[in-house]
Amino acid sequence: MIEEDAAVKEPIRTIGVLTSGGDAPGMNAAIRAVVRTALACGIKVRGIRRGYHGLLKEEIIDLSARDVSDTIQRGGTILQTARCASMRTEEGQQKAAAICKKYGIDGLVVIGGDGSFAGAKALAHLGVNTIGLPGTIDLDIACTEYTIGFDTAVNTAMEAIDKVRDTSTSHERCSIIEVMGRDAGYLALWCGIANGAEKILMPEEHDYDEEALIKDIKECQRRGKKNYIIINAEGVGDSMNMAKRIEAATGMETRATILGHMQRGGSPTCKDRVYASVMGAKAVELLVQGKTNRVVGYMHGEYKDFDINEALSMKKTVPDYQYDIAKTLAL
Repeated sequence: MIEEDAAVKEPIRTIGVLTSGGDAPGMNAAIRAVVRTALACGIKVRGIRRGYHGLLKEEIIDLSARDVSDTIQRGGTILQTARCASMRTEEGQQKAAAICKKYGIDGLVVIGGDGSFAGAKALAHLGVNTIGLPGTIDLDIACTEYTIGFDTAVNTAMEAIDKVRDTSTSHERCSIIEVMGRDAGYLALWCGIANGAEKILMPEEHDYDEEALIKDIKECQRRGKKNYIIINAEGVGDSMNMAKRIEAATGMETRATILGHMQRGGSPTCKDRVYASVMGAKAVELLVQGKTNRVVGYMHGEYKDFDINEALSMKKTVPDYQYDIAKTLAL
C-alpha cells in the first residue's frame, strides 16, 4: 500500500480529471482550473466522461485550454457524471487503474463526494496518484467547511422558498417545502434560518414529533399568524402525506412543494466559481509536488489538503448552536 504523502518517482506528465456522483454547480470551474493550471505547468490533461463509469468504458478525451473556455458560468458538469457500482469492487478498481496506466494518466483529480473519494483511495493504493475535490451540494464532507455547489444550491432553494412564502401568505396556508439532503440537513438548516421558517425537519433528527408540530401550528393560529413554513429535508421526506395529515389535524390549508433537482442546476455563484477554481489549481499543485491520496478542503479560512483515509473517517454533524438559533428565531 502507498504510504501517506508517498513521493512520486517520476514527474507527472498527464493528469486526468473526472466528476463523479451527483452534479454540483461549480464543477466546471474546478475542471477549468485543473486544465489550465496543468497546461501552464507543461502537463497534458485528459478528461474522463461520466465519472468512474466512463473510465471503465475508456471514455477519455484530450482537453485543451479552449475546451474549457466559456464554461465557468455553466451549471452541471461538461464531463457529465454517473454512479458506478463496479468501482466498488476490487475487479473494477484494478481495471480502472490499468486503464489509467494505458492512457498514461499518472495523476488523477476526482471531483465528487465521499463515494467518489473511496474510489480515489483505491486507485491511489494501486499506483495512480489521486487528489479529491469536494463536489457536493450537501456540505457533508467532514474535512472541509465548504463543498463545491453548496452555495449555489442553498441560494437557489432560498429564492424558491421566498416565492412559496409569498403565495403561502396570500392564501393563509401552511407550506411544506422539501429541499435536498438525503443524509445531511445542511441545506434545510441554512434555508430554515435564511427564510425565517417556523420549523426545520432534518435527517439528523430521526424521529420528529408530528404531534408537537401540529400543536405549534394550532398555537400560531390562535395567536393570529396567517402562514406557517416548514423546511423538510428529503431524508425525512413524506412531504405530500405530511401536508394531508397537518391539514386534517389543524384545518389550515396545507400544500407541499418539492424543489428537487432544480437545486443542482443553474449558474454557480461567485463563491462557488472562486473556491472551486482555487481548489482545482491546488489539486494540480499537489500532484506536481508528488502528493497522492489527498483531499483538498477549506478550513479556518485556508485551503488545506488531508489524507483521504482521514477524510473518510471523519464525521460531520449539524452544529447544535446553529440549530438552536434557528428554533429561537422561529418563536
